[in-house]
Amino acid sequence: MNPDKRPLGAWVAALLLAGLAFALPAAAATAPAESDGVKVGEKSRVASLVSAEKIEREAAGQYAQLLRDARSRDALGPDNHPQVQRLRRIAAELIPNATRFNPRAAQWKWEVNLIASKQVNAFCMPGGKIAFFSGIIDTLKLTDDEIATVMGHEIAHALREHGRERAAKSGIATGVTFAATIASHLLGWGDAGRQLAGAGSQLALLSFSRGDETEADIVGMDLAARAGYDPRAGIKLWEKMAAVSKGQPPQWLSTHPSHTTRVDEIRKHLKETLPLYAKAKGTDVASLPPYRSNYGEPVR
Repeated sequence: MNPDKRPLGAWVAALLLAGLAFALPAAAATAPAESDGVKVGEKSRVASLVSAEKIEREAAGQYAQLLRDARSRDALGPDNHPQVQRLRRIAAELIPNATRFNPRAAQWKWEVNLIASKQVNAFCMPGGKIAFFSGIIDTLKLTDDEIATVMGHEIAHALREHGRERAAKSGIATGVTFAATIASHLLGWGDAGRQLAGAGSQLALLSFSRGDETEADIVGMDLAARAGYDPRAGIKLWEKMAAVSKGQPPQWLSTHPSHTTRVDEIRKHLKETLPLYAKAKGTDVASLPPYRSNYGEPVR
């Protein structure tokens, strides 16, 4: 077929595939050194397009600025604050398991801080910079197991270098849109090619983001279970989140999986993580009591 006679959709699809194919994870899956626990594939090859050191350095600068801003508003939790001590205790139990998923974590300068805010949120920046907003603890009335679930999830994003991947993929998507703009002018499509390529690349990135969230849930379960925190807490956590979240967008247009999808995924990986939790507690899975939160029915 003569290239200038191809349908617009075919050209846009070709541009998207050319730009995003390199971003796909490598085909071969590699398990961590230990044979137990969850299995994840290799990190996306596209992450290598962005320097890990650069991303971590920029994250450290942003984190320091965030703390300065919080301190200036008297919103930074002091070292002797009970919730700060609680968060740091839980982090100290999770972090020793981090190198299983990223050997670089052994050199990270980990930090854990609490910021007074009504936001129901928490994060871990590249390089191990953790922050919890008081809103997520207070609004959801998090138990220690549920804090470990949230923290494990956020740490997993850093360990699996999702921020580094996202930076590289955003650059690829920008390039795809630029290429479509040039093609539009050469082939007389006007703005249509640019608009379709922009929309298509954005949906592709949303899909990658949902994949990152699912992977972080799974890896976070492993980290928490090894540290002696019940992986079934994730089920209660997302039941609580569903109760406080209003107007959640359709899953296919969201950077996060639906609450139901997340709970289903957590249940699917309990067979891998409950043995880790039982081992940390010095017992076997059959002897574990149900997980009792401060919300709803126990989880068996």
